Amino acid sequence: MSRWTIEAVCTGTARPFNGAELSAFTKRPQQGPVQIHAEGLAPDEQADRRVHGGPEMALHLYPLDHHDWWRGQIGDHLLLDEPGGFASNLAVRGLTEEHVHIGDRFRCGTALIEVSRPRAPCWKIEHRFGQKGMVARIIESGRCGWYFRVIETGEVEAGDSLERVAIGAGQWSVARVFHALTAGRASQEELAQLAELPALSTYLREKAAAKRR
Repeated sequence: MSRWTIEAVCTGTARPFNGAELSAFTKRPQQGPVQIHAEGLAPDEQADRRVHGGPEMALHLYPLDHHDWWRGQIGDHLLLDEPGGFASNLAVRGLTEEHVHIGDRFRCGTALIEVSRPRAPCWKIEHRFGQKGMVARIIESGRCGWYFRVIETGEVEAGDSLERVAIGAGQWSVARVFHALTAGRASQEELAQLAELPALSTYLREKAAAKRR
C-alpha cells in the first residue's frame, strides 16, 4: 500500500500548559485547506523553538493506530478520541513506524514532504494525559511517531491522500532508528551508519557521531 487517507489536519497555538509555561501541544482539527510551508502548517505554533519545530521537524505524525493500543494501556481516555491528542499534525491510520523509512517522500495534499526523524517523547505527553509512565512505554514499545521536512510547499486538508512516492533509506525504518538512538540500543556499526545517513536530521546524525566517541 502506498496511499493513505488524512483523516484530520491539526494545528495549535501556544497557551499556558504547566503553570506559566507555554506549549502548543494541544492540536485541533482544522476545516478546509491548510498551507504547508517550509516550517510546517500555517497556522501552527511551537512555544519552545529550541527543541520543537523548525525545518527538520516541520510536520508531526503520530499514527491513529496507536490510540487503540493506548486504550489497552491507560483506559478509554477522552484525549484518545482526538486526532491530535499526541500533538500530531496529520491524523493517519494504517501507517506505522515499522513501515516508514528515513528519507521516504510523500505527496501530502499538494505538498511534498520527507521523513526526517523519529519523535523523541517528553514529559508533556504525561502532563497532557495526566498519566505517569507513558514516556517509558513509548520507549519500550517504539510507538513514537515521526517528523517530516518539507521539500515542496503546498496545502492539505482532511480527506486528502498521503501518498508515498519514493522510498528513502530502506534499511532504516523509523522504528529501527528510534530503537538505536532514543532507546539507546545501537551498535557501533549502526552509529557509524546513522552518522552518515544524509536524510536523517542533523541533530540525530550529530548524536550518533557523538555516541561513537
